[in-house]
Amino acid sequence: MAGLLGGLLGNFSEVSIEDLKKQYGMYLMENEEIRTGFKLVRDSFLMTDERIILVDHQGVTGKKTRVASIELNSIFEVTMETAGTGFDDSELTIHYITSPYYKANDAKTAAYKFEFGKKFNLQPIYVALVTIASQNKKKLNG
Repeated sequence: MAGLLGGLLGNFSEVSIEDLKKQYGMYLMENEEIRTGFKLVRDSFLMTDERIILVDHQGVTGKKTRVASIELNSIFEVTMETAGTGFDDSELTIHYITSPYYKANDAKTAAYKFEFGKKFNLQPIYVALVTIASQNKKKLNG
């Protein structure tokens, strides 16, 4: 019941890699491996060794599906906000480059925010993504 309530409130919960492979394996590139994944009531996101895959089931039946990717090598900033008291959730926001040429002077960027329940330990995901962001900044500015 708590998982359903969290999903209704917009919080992601972790899903096993086996279940993610069964449901979303068809979206993986050749030799791409799922590292972890999370699910709302209908929507999901997966983290692979190459990218973050966002799966958005749309419409009343959820049969219409939008799949988008954020390349890990495009992430340049990550912020984390832990839950406070009351109804606050934990949040993770990633900022990434959407332009095809990352070193362009007028590179376009975007941000995507994920919300997790207050009891979810977000720190390992934050550390992994901020490490990637730091390495990406060194490559971009080096």
